[in-house]
Amino acid sequence: MNNNLFGGVIPPQPPVEAKTDVHVVKSRLEWGEPAFTILDVRDRPTYNEGHIMGAMTMPIDEVVDRAVPSLDKSRDIYVYGATEQQTAEAARKLRSAGFEHISELQGGLAAWKAIGGPTEGIIESQTPAGADDYNVVDRLKNHVETQQKDV
Repeated sequence: MNNNLFGGVIPPQPPVEAKTDVHVVKSRLEWGEPAFTILDVRDRPTYNEGHIMGAMTMPIDEVVDRAVPSLDKSRDIYVYGATEQQTAEAARKLRSAGFEHISELQGGLAAWKAIGGPTEGIIESQTPAGADDYNVVDRLKNHVETQQKDV
């Protein structure tokens, strides 16, 4: 008899692609999928201004030294930096350090914000997201209210 109660119920995740579209990560967040990390490899002051909600800061010059003791090498890790080149360099460093599931988040923070992904940070808090950003029901209510307003 199989002692694994959840065997076959929770399908294994396919391996992450070398490069990932922001929509993929946003849908993983929205569905509450476990076991992945978003790394922001920009410098700390830039991270503090604004970043993807829940992203860990690991500046590129420290990324391997900080990732090795704190992250499992088989964890899904999405990386983004200030530029596509910085993102690619960080991914290369992490792969060289033995991390198996590294994916470059294409377009970084700008692409994430363009699709309405949640953000946090000093500048982001000054331009807060609407309450409906995380709730489809509220988003629909706001849409209906907007449509009914007299112009």
